[in-house]
Amino acid sequence: MAITMSSASLPIFRTMLGNLSHILDKAVAHAQARKFDPAVLTSYRLAPDMLPFTRQIQIACDAAKNGVARMAGIEAPKFEDTEQTFEELKARIAKTLAWLETVPAEKLDGNETREITFPVGREATRTMTAEAYLKHWALPNFFFHVSMAYAILRHNSVELGKADYLAGAAR
Repeated sequence: MAITMSSASLPIFRTMLGNLSHILDKAVAHAQARKFDPAVLTSYRLAPDMLPFTRQIQIACDAAKNGVARMAGIEAPKFEDTEQTFEELKARIAKTLAWLETVPAEKLDGNETREITFPVGREATRTMTAEAYLKHWALPNFFFHVSMAYAILRHNSVELGKADYLAGAAR
């Protein structure tokens, strides 16, 4: 079977969002075992100019839903960025996963050469074909924010390993 836009995007976003939810569960369990409020992790960042943990989760979710919507030529749902707790962040991931389930493969497949113009920063835009957008923007951006969330938790001694990042939801 040939690779398609849907097979190169939807299962990857779903798997990694599931893994992201899994590492959030491990962070909460870590905080409970060590008797501290998990909320201290939500504002943590690895560098002063880096976005905090909560924003990493929000942006990972947005990268998945907005990326799929742009490639499919459909409207993505708008989520307010109000999450402050691990429970709310898990709900954001769940809403994103639920929305991804509503996108039919045929909305993505065959759109490889369709041009997509998307925002880059606050004032600029960029235009790419859907295939280039998926390969060189949507997936790398998504993985960056998932990785940063993982790194923040790992830095704070949450017992995470490569298996949690790659296959956490498959357990």
